[in-house]
Amino acid sequence: MPQTGKIPREFFHSQIAPRLGADRSDVRIGPKHGVDFGVIDVDGTALAVATDPVSILPDLGFERAGRFAVRIVLADVAVSGLSPSHLAISFSLPPELTDDEFATVWGAIHDECTDLGVDIVTGHTARYEGCSFPWVGGATAMAVGDHDEIIRPDGSRPGDDLVLTTGPAVEAASLFASLFPEQIDCEQSVVDRVAVRLDDLDGVRDALAAADASGVTAVHDVTEGGLLGALHEMAAGAGVQFSVGSEHVPTDPDVLRLCDALGMEPWTATSSGSLLVAVDSASTDAVLSRLRGRGTTAAVIGGVEAGSGVIRDGERTRPPAGDSSWPVYEALLEADS
Repeated sequence: MPQTGKIPREFFHSQIAPRLGADRSDVRIGPKHGVDFGVIDVDGTALAVATDPVSILPDLGFERAGRFAVRIVLADVAVSGLSPSHLAISFSLPPELTDDEFATVWGAIHDECTDLGVDIVTGHTARYEGCSFPWVGGATAMAVGDHDEIIRPDGSRPGDDLVLTTGPAVEAASLFASLFPEQIDCEQSVVDRVAVRLDDLDGVRDALAAADASGVTAVHDVTEGGLLGALHEMAAGAGVQFSVGSEHVPTDPDVLRLCDALGMEPWTATSSGSLLVAVDSASTDAVLSRLRGRGTTAAVIGGVEAGSGVIRDGERTRPPAGDSSWPVYEALLEADS
């Protein structure tokens, strides 16, 4: 059976990358495995675009689920350094979703987009047999700006510092604490504290705050494959080596306790909303100040060197084979059914 989650890097390179339609000269950044966005030149203006699935988790409550879903979509274009400006969104809804429930989802998406200055320009909404939660559609976020404002995903350079926001596994842990509180063998107070962390995840505003400080050379949202996966993707894209120390990584003790209770390895669990930021060392203090000024946890976890791959605590690592949160999620779903 094929593995759940994103397709393997090898399949992307062998089957997708060689077949990308017409080779247009206006594409400035095209598809790469692990890269969050692309860039098109439109009469000298940069149009950054990013496409993601839309996930709605009813057990979060439809308002909370809608806001969380659109933040994930918009974060992938915000890491370009440009403010998200437009959104196209499509819903293939399960028949059991009522009009009132969807209106609540849509209201939350509208509110979040309004807060961020994002205009919803097109979409498609329908109910279909065979559709089910949580994967109920897809969306494309866009941002418009100058080409010299783009923070390229492959821009990290030897000598840069590596900054991590929020910490590893926060998204996965807070989702599981919210969705399956009765199934987690951990103190209820820990579960409750981790659950509310979901509402703190704000990769969009954190990415823009970091970019405003200048000196940022690359940003990556820590999604499938977790922190270790993000490190490998970002290093490979730039053709450099990342060296990090575990003792420098910001961690939430409650998140780690919940990961331990679930048997989930935190460095390879998805944590959308946590950002990996490469920054010129002369600008590191300014970037940290901007992020911490927003109340976001941020720390230097290592640096960029000549070479390739990822060194953790002096040991060379391999890219994760998968995301450690997927089997945990499937086991929790099965136990809940």
